[in-house]
Amino acid sequence: MADFAALRRTMVDGQVRTADVTDRSLIQAMSEVPRERFVPEQAEELAYLDLDLPVGAPGQGRRLLKPMVLGKMLQALNISSGERALDVGCATGYGAAVLARLAGSVVALEEDADLARQAAATLGSLGVENVTVVQGPLAAGHVAPAPYDVILVEGRVELAPEKLCRQLADGGRLVCIQGAGPAAKATLYQRDGDDITSRQIFDASGPVLPGFAQPAAFVF
Repeated sequence: MADFAALRRTMVDGQVRTADVTDRSLIQAMSEVPRERFVPEQAEELAYLDLDLPVGAPGQGRRLLKPMVLGKMLQALNISSGERALDVGCATGYGAAVLARLAGSVVALEEDADLARQAAATLGSLGVENVTVVQGPLAAGHVAPAPYDVILVEGRVELAPEKLCRQLADGGRLVCIQGAGPAAKATLYQRDGDDITSRQIFDASGPVLPGFAQPAAFVF
């Protein structure tokens, strides 16, 4: 039986801290949330490796982001306790569980019904009470409880997340991986009144989320 606590410490020390993640609350959250609970049972011993972990039905392309990438994205959001968060593409709920320890409340949005059920069940079994899992199209966000102070997009988008940005509160922040292939960058959006600004913050890769792929160009 793997010593998951030891693997978790190694992940944080070897992948997260070394990537200039210094936020103490974030480091503590990633040190405590059991990532192995959010992957298929047969993949538990892979949970703390430096890779995007497949989850859900084979061939669907859904993955949990690398711990380093997730940690840097969460740090870029500069989350304060009490803030309202939206987690887009929560998959099995690992990112939502970490986010729940930083924000006041989290809406975890997942398009795949099976993944949404898994997320709700695992979060419930861990006693995470400030996350609400909802099912719906990822690109549409979740309007009902908006606006949000922070939005985490757990994957790559090839299209600018305009609908999601409109669900930000004034001063709100959104982070995603944006672009195609090796040119993709983790990108931070911020709302200031009616203005939305963005800046690239680091090189990153990740699977394209449903609803965010660039439509194929028509060729004559």
